[in-house]
Formats: sequence, C-alpha cells, structure tokens
Amino acid sequence: MKIGVIFPQNEIGPDPGAVREYAQAVEALGFHHLIINDHVLGADTSHYIGWQGPYKLEDQFCEPFVTLGYLAAITRHIQLTIATLILPQRQTALVAKQASQVDILSGGRLRLGIGVGWNPVEYMALSENFHDRGRRCEEQIALLRALWTQESVDFTGKWHRVDHAGINPLPVQRPIPIWLGGTADVVLRRIGRLGDGWFVETPGFNLDESGRATIDRLQGYARDAGRDPSHIGIEGRIDLVNNPPQDWAEMASLWKSFGATHLSINTRNVGFNSVGEHIEAIRQCKESIA
Repeated sequence: MKIGVIFPQNEIGPDPGAVREYAQAVEALGFHHLIINDHVLGADTSHYIGWQGPYKLEDQFCEPFVTLGYLAAITRHIQLTIATLILPQRQTALVAKQASQVDILSGGRLRLGIGVGWNPVEYMALSENFHDRGRRCEEQIALLRALWTQESVDFTGKWHRVDHAGINPLPVQRPIPIWLGGTADVVLRRIGRLGDGWFVETPGFNLDESGRATIDRLQGYARDAGRDPSHIGIEGRIDLVNNPPQDWAEMASLWKSFGATHLSINTRNVGFNSVGEHIEAIRQCKESIA
C-alpha cells in the first residue's frame, strides 16, 4: 500500500516558499505521492444566501496544473496527483495538453484524478453545462486517452469533434492514469468500466461492512465490463482531524484489508498554523502506520 499526503493548500497560503518547503519535506520523508485538489472559483456567500457547499470564496485553491509544473521542477521522485480535477467544466483538449506537459516535466510522474464536481456557480462562470456533466465526463475520458496515445486523432462524439489533429509533445505515460472520485453508484459503475482507480471520499464511506459491500459492488461492475478488478486501484484516506494518533495504525491496517492500494494522510482542519506543524503531523502519522 503506497502512502501519500494531501497538500493542505487551504491552510499553507500563497507563499511559494511554503509550497516548496512542504513538497520537498514530503519527498524527503519518503512519501509515494502528493495530492492537490481543484476548484477554479469560490462562491461569494454574501450573495448566495444559505450556501451549503463545503468551500466558498474565502477558501484558497492553487491552480493544479501550474502548481504541479512548479513541483515537477523542485522534486525528483514523488508522484504528482490531482484529486480530483473537475473535468466537465474544462475544455478536454486543453486538459490533455496541460496534463501531458506536467507528465513530461515530471518525467512521467502524473496521476490524474477526475470528478464531476458539485458547484453550479463554477460551471456557470466557466460556461459549461452543470446538468449533463456526468455523461460528458465519460466522453472526455475517451478523448483524453486518444489524445495522449495518438499523434493524430479523428474523434466524433456527442459533445466533441477533433478532426485529424493532436497534441505535441505526447506525454511520457501513454496514457496517463485516470482515477475517479465519488461514492454515488453511477460513479462506481463508471470506474468499473473506465477508471484506472478510485479515490474513496470521506465522509460517505465507512470502514465497516457497508464499505466492504461498496467495494464488492465496484468490483462486480468491473467484472461486468470484462475487466479484472485487481487492475483498479483504490485510495483510502486518514483524516487526522477526526482520528487520534492511537487509531492511525489500525485505520491503515483496515484500509489494507479492504484492498486499498494507496492511502493518503490529510492534515487539513486540525488547526495547524504553520507549514512545520503540517510536516511534523505527516511524519508522525507515517511512522505510526509504517
């Protein structure tokens, strides 16, 4: 089981020195991967009265491709992961180009997680349709893989048309791994048919019999699609805000028993006030579960 961390971008702030300090410390501590999240815009809740979303205007999010391009230059080995990019609010060919460039600059270290998002305010601002995002996402996956593996692409879908064109240069990984996030049954079916892996979102998933049943369902969807379920990765998560240190090793062991191939440590919302506190927390957690 490969252990990584979730970049606490909402709490580190915009200082590039802090970003560098955290990323290089994570790599030095021997973590396998670093995850960065994605949101382009936050809603101004003084206008959207009764806002229920988990993030708003005041929450900071780094632009993922630009940030990973920076991290590619200042790290050497750690896998660079987006979890998850809100794919249907973006132009597919542009995402293919950006992801390819990060993969090249990092020497083939990109893992692309995608999701459909939950925020209609973002979709409106980016001039994309919020209501057909799930169906478009599946077509986007097919087009991304074509653009990453073929020099010239001739693709006609319901929402996309590429007429004998391609990106240059192509990525190191052909194709770049695509993992999906979400817990809805429609997402599990999509992963079973199309995904290289699943980012398990918490809350929404429990390490109990209901969780095992969810994984069994995912694996059943993979078999129904003629795929080997063992080829689909599963990434669990330990949220330090809800779990005291004495529980970390047991949680990691449970995730492994559930078939998790990856595990990420999340230090957000604990109340840390410095980069050093985040780094010390991930060090302690890694030692505990090692």
